[in-house]
Amino acid sequence: MEQTKLERINELAKLAKERALTEEELQERDVLRKAYIAEWRRGAEQVLENTYIVTPDGKKRKLQKKKKE
Repeated sequence: MEQTKLERINELAKLAKERALTEEELQERDVLRKAYIAEWRRGAEQVLENTYIVTPDGKKRKLQKKKKE
């Protein structure tokens, strides 16, 4: 995520502690938060896709995605 967007998220968080945010600021904050979370999830998924489990007998196996019920 761009540094300017992170700074804006922090700025809005600071403003929220000082006063109530306007409707526009609330919407902007929600959009920025969703973008941040989506980017974080993509990064976490990339790390997990390249993670292997080494069994006691020395074999490597790739992590499997958890099946949804």
